[in-house]
Amino acid sequence: MFVSETQIRVRYADTDQMGVVYHSNYFDYFEVGRAEAIRQLGFTYAQMEDDGICMPIVDAHARFLRPALYDNLLTVKTTLKELPIHHKIEFHHEIYNEKNELLCSGKIILYLMEKSVMKRSVLPEVLRKMLLPYFQ
Repeated sequence: MFVSETQIRVRYADTDQMGVVYHSNYFDYFEVGRAEAIRQLGFTYAQMEDDGICMPIVDAHARFLRPALYDNLLTVKTTLKELPIHHKIEFHHEIYNEKNELLCSGKIILYLMEKSVMKRSVLPEVLRKMLLPYFQ
């Protein structure tokens, strides 16, 4: 299992009239978590796209438990529970506040696609090799 954590400070623009993070912004936080998780492995989304692979979201879920507020320092925990072996990659996310209280959890499913023809693909070999030690 591969687990990554990254931190995000809530901007004023992320909050709604009630002073809490607007629900759709959690999906942006999930995206930051995914991008930073791949970066922590030594790879980037940009490199993947340069290699002709894109990852559109095909399914997204979130469960909101507690509010995040302006200027809170959030920890986004991103987990890959399984090594992708086909075209599907599934990221699990949890967002915690500074008190380590779970605020939001979610699951995002993406497909690995050949960018030029938008056909299903597999995980780039270089990224697979970086992830493999976490699943042995």
